Amino acid sequence: MDAFLLWFDEFWAVYSNLILTLGINALLALSIWLTLACGLLALANAAFMGIGAYAGALATMNYDSPFALSLVVAMAAPSLVALAIGVPVLRLGGVYLAMATLGFGEVVRVVILNTESITGGALGLNGIPQQTQWWHVALALAIVVFMLARLHRSKTGRAFEAIKVDETAAGLMGIDLRAHKLLAFVLGAAIAGLAGALNAHLTFFIGPQEYGFDRGVEILTMAILGGIGSLIGPVIGAFFLTLLPELLRGLADFRLIVNGLILVSVVLFLPNGLWDPARIRNWFGARR
Repeated sequence: MDAFLLWFDEFWAVYSNLILTLGINALLALSIWLTLACGLLALANAAFMGIGAYAGALATMNYDSPFALSLVVAMAAPSLVALAIGVPVLRLGGVYLAMATLGFGEVVRVVILNTESITGGALGLNGIPQQTQWWHVALALAIVVFMLARLHRSKTGRAFEAIKVDETAAGLMGIDLRAHKLLAFVLGAAIAGLAGALNAHLTFFIGPQEYGFDRGVEILTMAILGGIGSLIGPVIGAFFLTLLPELLRGLADFRLIVNGLILVSVVLFLPNGLWDPARIRNWFGARR
């Protein structure tokens, strides 16, 4: 028993940040899954993550707020921003919405860079108290999955699905398109802000370069790679995309090449993602 505890202590000391990052990335994947579930290709989640990270970190550092209150602030700040920009931006659709939200992300990055007295500018914020514990991430992920599962089965969730399948038909059925899209956008922003604050209080440091275009594409890739047909898919995609570089670390200079080949293979041969309920049902049916 003592040997096991010693091994576990050594394992946790080395891999604790990676394990907590798995949960945080799962939250990010779920945040964009929510907007995709409503048929919205919005790529502002990295920016919302950044807003939440800075809001939560500043609340902790400047006002000594309790960690729970900092998380609430981190969720409220991007939600209010999403509410403000969502009204005009969600009139767009498809690639135009993606371009508009990417542009918003760049605006957020530039604002962070140019408010050096508050955000630290290009140098970022350093010395953020490390308050994120494993159970914070586990509890946050469990609550978000539970609430999204309830939402998905509710009347609102069915309205999201109808809008995703055929927006025009959904409108003719009496569904308030603007209100439901705005709800999905704001809730996704809140989840991304929560993930940002948990990450900020885990890594000691945050900077504007962490919330740019690359992070936005990474969040989208997690959801698409895992599969957006269910809540499990984005979580699996986040785990896969987070663990893959670590598993390939022994390949040294060839790691990025093999990483890219694996991702391309998954997209080509599993177009509905790693977790495809229909494919799994057919597979089990064939086994019988």
